[in-house]
Amino acid sequence: MSEEVIVVGAGLIGLATAVALAERGVSVTLIGQHRAGEASPAAAGMLAPSVERASGPAHDFGIAARDRYPSYVQFLAERTGVRVPLNRLGILQVGLSAKGIKGLKKTALPTTKWLDPSDLADVEPALSHALGAMFNPDDGAVDNVVLLDALQRLASGSDRIESVEDLVTAIEAGADSCTVTTASRASSSADRVVLCAGAWVGQIRGARFARAVEPARGQLVSYSGSPLRHVAYGPRGYVVPRGDHTIGGSTMENVGFDAATTAEGVRKVRDASEEICPHLTASEPIRSWAGLRPVTPDMLPILGIDPTRPSLIYACGHSRNGVLMAPLTGDIIADLVTGTPLSHDLSQFRPGRF
Repeated sequence: MSEEVIVVGAGLIGLATAVALAERGVSVTLIGQHRAGEASPAAAGMLAPSVERASGPAHDFGIAARDRYPSYVQFLAERTGVRVPLNRLGILQVGLSAKGIKGLKKTALPTTKWLDPSDLADVEPALSHALGAMFNPDDGAVDNVVLLDALQRLASGSDRIESVEDLVTAIEAGADSCTVTTASRASSSADRVVLCAGAWVGQIRGARFARAVEPARGQLVSYSGSPLRHVAYGPRGYVVPRGDHTIGGSTMENVGFDAATTAEGVRKVRDASEEICPHLTASEPIRSWAGLRPVTPDMLPILGIDPTRPSLIYACGHSRNGVLMAPLTGDIIADLVTGTPLSHDLSQFRPGRF
């Protein structure tokens, strides 16, 4: 079987890529299978390039990815009827000590604003215990679970996307075509193959540059009620309001592909969350879970065409920013496949840099 493009991985990055390609008139085979611990449904959905920021062109890419969201959720609503909740009220970095305040002010961007305790209490009464906060406008969060549902609906309804429930285990890439082999021993070829297989991408034989991607477990908790309107960061974690509940996170653990929660991990997340927002202490967590982030050594994605095997394109290793970068990554891959001039500098993301 020969196709135009095979997309490996059916999480947010893979789905956004498949949808972007289909919108350009490209036929896509999307191959993926759900696994315990996959990052897309497990994430807290933060859009925080001003807080978890990179440097140089990578930072600019993160800001552009955040700013892509309003039009993207509108596009999904028009095409699927699903309205993805988007919070762009800004993110608060809460200062809880004199040392913490000094650090926040030292690393502040020109776009940020310091809120003294009275201003912060006016904005978020539940944070009135804090000594102030750095306000990052336009950052926020998206409901990644609803986003995932909207993209799955759009992909399943597209006559240009064929979805295959299987796992790609090997890739053989050449100059003009690429062949994938799956766990069911099926073999398919395409003009281009795009790698978006999350934390497991490094296990695919033949995906040489993806070997730099490793899983990092993040444990999260969910509290009933939502005492905040803004996403808030503290010294050891963050809290994200989502409708009628609040998500607290998160750990960063090198434990391989173990996606189980632990008592110690949940305790650390609770301590960090309740330090930021003491109101949460009155609410027992309603659930806890863990996700496996696809992490690279420099925490930046691997994004671009294999320099010697141009039939293979990498779109993996998004580390802590997969939700943030999913829509723009899809756009970029569609540009690369269709030969459209790129509007972003991808030099910091180049495959083979490790």
